[in-house]
Amino acid sequence: MNKPQRKKAGKKDLILLKAAAMFREKGFAATSMRDLAEAVGIEAASLYNHIRSKNEILETICFDVANRFHTHIEEIDSNHDHAIKKVETLLRFHIKQMIENFEEVHVADREWRHLEEPYLSNMQAQRRNYRKRIAAIIQDGINKKQIANIDASTSVLIMLHAISGIESWHRSKAKISAEELENNMIRLLIDGLRNSDNK
Repeated sequence: MNKPQRKKAGKKDLILLKAAAMFREKGFAATSMRDLAEAVGIEAASLYNHIRSKNEILETICFDVANRFHTHIEEIDSNHDHAIKKVETLLRFHIKQMIENFEEVHVADREWRHLEEPYLSNMQAQRRNYRKRIAAIIQDGINKKQIANIDASTSVLIMLHAISGIESWHRSKAKISAEELENNMIRLLIDGLRNSDNK
């Protein structure tokens, strides 16, 4: 079950953007609808003209992000043959999302546990299946001697945790450019996958 894509633009999109920023900064549980209304600049009661509840906001953020990543991995499987290229394309997408859409990606990654059923179980399954799909790409590369003989599932966890660390880049006062960050991370993560026979 995928959460329907949001259709209305304008005030609702502003509410979602402000909510993502507040959920990241304060956490979902500590953010009230009154806090959100003040951030948007409207009366708390007016929020309900655009959104049903705080839980619906979290559902929309989490499933919008999940749908974005699932759509991208489908495109990778269709457009690339070599496992290293697939993984590099995937990682670059993850890195760009963490740079360009940091608030909502962070919330989807950290606050999804506050979802209510049936969305909680659905999101948990989607996250698990997504990691399995990346691991399958890596394992296919191992089988084809394109990728070094490493544990695919562990590799996925290491790569995704490394990318989640981009949070510290956002906080840095002397950070390198987004382009440098992306290229440095790709070099570190991809070189560790390469089969030494193919370097």
